[in-house]
Amino acid sequence: MSFKIYTKTGDKGQTSLIGGTRVSKSHIRIESYGTVDELNSYLGLVNDFCVEGNVKEWLREIQDRLFTLGAELATTQEKEVKMKLPDLHLSDIEWLEERIDEMNETLPEMRSFILPGGHQGASACHIARCICRRAERICVAMREHDEQVSDIILQYLNRLSDFLFVLSRYITHINGKEEIPWRARI
Repeated sequence: MSFKIYTKTGDKGQTSLIGGTRVSKSHIRIESYGTVDELNSYLGLVNDFCVEGNVKEWLREIQDRLFTLGAELATTQEKEVKMKLPDLHLSDIEWLEERIDEMNETLPEMRSFILPGGHQGASACHIARCICRRAERICVAMREHDEQVSDIILQYLNRLSDFLFVLSRYITHINGKEEIPWRARI
């Protein structure tokens, strides 16, 4: 028997965090994990544009980590949670750094700023990078509003946006397309 996707408990603009605390759907914590969900969805699109097997595997790994990150952001801080939740590790950040270094080994030296574009996958990757930066900014704002956000979440999002920039260059490169250099008008 399948379960119903709708509960009707959010019809008045409230939702529950993991742990049961009810908050407004406009709460900054909801905004944070909603933005991470948006990023995860966009990475699915990036993955659909990719043909290179390693990149597809990498993106699936990242999508899994983003569910982990989202679960932490969706967890109430006021109550003890009775269920075991996955967590991020320093090794997840190191993994991103290793992939960045791996891609950089094959890329030409960057001699200017690069405009987003040149390949559909690279363009989608740039949008994902921007969403990732927004998620990072929201998490920083959460801290400024005395909402708990672990250091590792901020580190992961920061490194992920770096990864997505390099991945956009890598996708352009492996597809034989040209990067679009920014030429400042003087």
